[in-house]
Amino acid sequence: MADRRAFLRICALAGFAPAVGEGLWNRLQAEKPMAGPGGPQSASPGSITSEMVKAAAAVAGIQYTQAEREFMLGFLDSNLESYEALRGVHFPHETLPALRFSPLLPGRQPPAQPRTRRAVAPRRLLLERPAANSDLAFLTVVELADLIRTRRVTSTELTRVYLNRLRRFNPSLRCVVNLTEERAFRKAAEADRAIAAGKYLGPLHGIPYGVKDLLSVPGYPTTWGAAIYKERVLDTTATVVERLDAAGAVLIAKLSTGELALNQTWFGGQTMNAWRRTEGAGGSSGGSAVATSAGLVGFALGTETIGSIVTPATRNGVSGLRPTFGRVSRHGAMTLCWSLDKVGPMARSIEDCALVLEAIAGPDGKDPTVVPVPFDWDPGRSLSSVRVGYFKAAFEAPRQGKLRDDFALGQLRKLGVNLVEVDLPTDIPLDALKIILVEAAAGFDEITRTGEIDLLAEQHSTAWPNFFRSSRLIPAVEYLQAQRIRTLLMQRMEEVFREVDVFVAPTFGVVLVTNLTGHPCAVLPNGFNDEDMPASLSFIGKLYGEAELCTVARAWQEASGWHRRRPSGYTD
Repeated sequence: MADRRAFLRICALAGFAPAVGEGLWNRLQAEKPMAGPGGPQSASPGSITSEMVKAAAAVAGIQYTQAEREFMLGFLDSNLESYEALRGVHFPHETLPALRFSPLLPGRQPPAQPRTRRAVAPRRLLLERPAANSDLAFLTVVELADLIRTRRVTSTELTRVYLNRLRRFNPSLRCVVNLTEERAFRKAAEADRAIAAGKYLGPLHGIPYGVKDLLSVPGYPTTWGAAIYKERVLDTTATVVERLDAAGAVLIAKLSTGELALNQTWFGGQTMNAWRRTEGAGGSSGGSAVATSAGLVGFALGTETIGSIVTPATRNGVSGLRPTFGRVSRHGAMTLCWSLDKVGPMARSIEDCALVLEAIAGPDGKDPTVVPVPFDWDPGRSLSSVRVGYFKAAFEAPRQGKLRDDFALGQLRKLGVNLVEVDLPTDIPLDALKIILVEAAAGFDEITRTGEIDLLAEQHSTAWPNFFRSSRLIPAVEYLQAQRIRTLLMQRMEEVFREVDVFVAPTFGVVLVTNLTGHPCAVLPNGFNDEDMPASLSFIGKLYGEAELCTVARAWQEASGWHRRRPSGYTD
């Protein structure tokens, strides 16, 4: 019935009288066999009529004459045979399309590699171990690393603290899908033995962390937030998990994501905000943001297609680093949108995020979009060596939070930054480019056609099932035209970065454009909004310019101090 109502709504939008829509629906029911229980129907060759072509053309916003429609029928019937042949080929979800997106324009090359790659050295702070476990749990990675390196805290001890906190606070936050306890204690014990033997691997060695449950880890379910995958265990280890293993970090939890990386509701319920447990966390990396904000992990990994790191990081008052598209391998991660997906860290400081990025970045031979550009970040780099701009029009626009953002600009100027005015493109229809998300419908086409998509919990107009079904009516021509316009957008953004290395902007005015162009973003806590909930500020870097980006973002963060605020109610 839901399919019938959707079809009749489309017919009405196309200008058909109700009786005509009913007639078309009845004809489709009579002429098309079902593809599977509850799934959409497949037409058979010879069943396409001129009226069907007229209706389909109207949905696509096109008009053809009667003669043109009649002439098209043979070609369209031939296409049906091709569609059936294509649908008969079954392949893994992670199979990549032959087309590949690169944020680099034709003729451009990624930054040259330095002659010697220098790993980020741990800072030596010589801290005292906090008396309360809750105070220990809220330390930054940099601080925890100092305690572990000097053996004032063991990895096993810290792992036990975080696992206990995950069990205690998860019932009200719903941010954990599965704990990886057995694996965690084994890795923590390995870390303690290595450190005791003088084999310290670096600042992530022994640090407990969590990953968004789009990343596969053998021995534990990888659910993608959907009940249909609740018990599924994959054999693949995500590249980012392998690299964190190599850095000595300790995976302790797979954290919640909205169903198939949309919003904040998964089969375990809605993930709640760490600052106000009556509100949602924001999606779809909500579990990673909440666990970090509430002091349940040292850091976490999230993914972003259009805002899924930025939004929950903002709402939960943590720092997030969305890398340049093609900086971090997505092997072993659920594919949502091949030309938009990124994996990045969320932590209590941007310096923590930088340490994680240093460990996970670089090619693995499995994700062909990743280029060999080292993350050559020096925490001691002078701020004066970086050209910094600000998105003038966005800062001048009247809005809630203007005074807070203006104050942030003042802090940057006090640090000696000479802010250059930059303007972003205004003549490109950004929202229209969201048509590129049709890639997600391709990734989940089989469960859409079989009707398995109807088993997802969310079935409203903006949920995936409706989007996937509707995406079948998006012409391939329009998708490719959107990608061509995306190239124009990339050209405009290249002009912006001729003047600056980094620019600062109010967060939600740049999320879509910078995801489309592939530029990196650091989103940092910036006080609280009028509802006393966390707010943020964004720093955008040039392609593969995370080193300069983190230099500016860290300097501002240390001056502002907002990252030191923590939500109440998470003490021992």
